[in-house]
Amino acid sequence: MNSKVIILLLAAVAGEVFSPAAASADTELNPVERIEKESDGMIVIDIPPTILDRLLKEDEKKQSSGQAPLKPGINKLAGFRVQIFSDGRNQGSLEQRARARANAVVARFPKYRGQVYTFSSSPNWYARIGNFRTSGEAEAALTELKRAFPQFASEMRVVKSPIVIIK
Repeated sequence: MNSKVIILLLAAVAGEVFSPAAASADTELNPVERIEKESDGMIVIDIPPTILDRLLKEDEKKQSSGQAPLKPGINKLAGFRVQIFSDGRNQGSLEQRARARANAVVARFPKYRGQVYTFSSSPNWYARIGNFRTSGEAEAALTELKRAFPQFASEMRVVKSPIVIIK
């Protein structure tokens, strides 16, 4: 009798191992393949209205701001800087005076370190500070600089300039 029970158990186990259900488990499609097969290439994604509204609002903000989105790395854009020095007289000391003015601003406002631009366009030398995307940002910086350096306030102004923004 024990041998009959053992044979029945072996038959049951063999049936489980070699059944068609077990064979289909091996060939079952992964979820992506199953969706592709069942949908015939027509996949519908259901986005809740709250998330859809948020996505659309972000898109509208980007379009209405008129500013190009920043890419990772170095971005060269049209923008504004604050000109803190401009002079064409007394050629011998112009470069030194432009650099001295820029250094004075950076000493007082360390946030502009790395955003100091001194250059010449014969016969003048210029010193400019900042990388501002909007004229409003540049105007706020100009006001701050004029308050800090009233002796140079009459020479300072906002100018359109190519800017560099690192993201």
